Amino acid sequence: MKLSLTDRPDEFYRGKNVLVRVDFNVPIRDGNVEDDYRIRSSIPTIEYLSSRGAKVILASHLGRPSGRRDLKASLKPVFDRLKDLMLGRNIRWVDECVGPEVEAAIKNLRPGEILLLENLRFHPGEEENDEEFSRSLSSIAEIYVNEAFSASHRKHSSTYGAPTMMEHRLAGLQLKKELEYLTKIRDEPDEPFILIVGGLKIYDKIDALKRLINKAEKVLIGGCIAYTFLASKGVSTGDSLVERDFLDWAGKISSQEKIVLPEDHLATSTVKDLKDVKVVRGSIPAGMSGFDIGPSTLQTFTSIVSSASGTVFWNGPMGVFEVREFAGGTLGLAYSIALAYFRGASTVIGGGDTVSAFLKTGLRETEVSHLSTGGGASLEYIGGKNLPGIDILNDRF
Repeated sequence: MKLSLTDRPDEFYRGKNVLVRVDFNVPIRDGNVEDDYRIRSSIPTIEYLSSRGAKVILASHLGRPSGRRDLKASLKPVFDRLKDLMLGRNIRWVDECVGPEVEAAIKNLRPGEILLLENLRFHPGEEENDEEFSRSLSSIAEIYVNEAFSASHRKHSSTYGAPTMMEHRLAGLQLKKELEYLTKIRDEPDEPFILIVGGLKIYDKIDALKRLINKAEKVLIGGCIAYTFLASKGVSTGDSLVERDFLDWAGKISSQEKIVLPEDHLATSTVKDLKDVKVVRGSIPAGMSGFDIGPSTLQTFTSIVSSASGTVFWNGPMGVFEVREFAGGTLGLAYSIALAYFRGASTVIGGGDTVSAFLKTGLRETEVSHLSTGGGASLEYIGGKNLPGIDILNDRF
C-alpha cells in the first residue's frame, strides 16, 4: 500500500512547493481540448492541495515532440481549459518546465496558487530519464505527488528519476482510486466476473488476459482481436487482421465455454467504403474486413452485461467507433455497462479509447464505478508487472 495525500495532516502541505505529475496528454484540435476527462480527473488532487495552502506545480507531457519545442504540442490550450474548469483558483502558466524562468515563477507563487509548466517532452532528458534533468525537476519542490497512473509504467524523469531524489513521494487521489479498483480486479474481483476485451492487438493485452480469463465467468471478445480467435476456430475472417503468432494460444482459449465470440459483423472492403457496409453472419468473405460487431452479437453481449451482478471489466472498443457507421457495438455496450452499474454491479472501464467511447455516448463518469485513465499502464498492472512510477512512492507501512 502506498502513501497518499490523505495520509498526511493538512499542515504538512501548508506553504510547501508540491510537484504534481499529472497526465494532461489530451486530444487537441485547432487549439481546443476535445476531451477533458483526464484534466477533470486530476482536479480533486489539485483542489485538495490548493485548499491546504500548498504551492501546486503541475507537470505533464503532451504528444511526442521528440525532445524539442513544438508549438503543436504546447500545453497552453490545456492551461486555458484548466482555468475554465477551476474558476476561482489562481492558475498561472510558464513557458518552460525547468530553469531560471520556472524558478522565478515558483518564487512568486503564493500559498494555494497553481502553476502549470510547459510540456516536459520538449526536453530530451524527460524520456531518457536523464540525471541532470531529473535533478532540475526535483529541485523545484519539497513534495512529489503522482497523479499520472497512465504514465507510471514509463521510467522517465518526471515519473521515476526526479521523485527518487525527493524524500516525500505520495499517490494522488485518482491514482489511489486506480490502484484500489485495479488491484481488486487483478486479485479478487467480485463474482460473477464478466471480462470484456476488444481493441486492436492481443499482443498488448496478453499478460492481462492470461491472468483474468481464469477468474472470469464469461469473456466477451470483440474488436479486431476477435478475428484471431475466430480464425483459430477455422472461421474465415476475410481480410480482417489476424495475429498469426497467437493463433495456437487463441485456439486453446476459445475452446472454453466461457468465451463468447462475435456471431455476426459489420463488414466492408475498407473502413472508408461506407456504401457497401453489410451485416455478415458467420464467415467474412474474401475482400471484406470486419469493422464492428453485428446486431446479434451486440444483443448477446448486452444481455450478459446488463444482467451482471458482480464485476464487469471492459478494455478495448468493439469496432472502429470513431466512424459513426461502426460505433454501434461500442456505444451499445457502454449503455449496458451503465445499466449494470445502476443495478448494483461493480463496473470498471480501462483504456483511453474505451473511456472516450463511453463518454461519447453522453454517459457520465458517475454512471460507472471507475473510469481508468491508465491504458497500457492498467493492463501491465493487471498483468502482474511492476510499474516504476508506482514502485518508487513511499510505502504506507
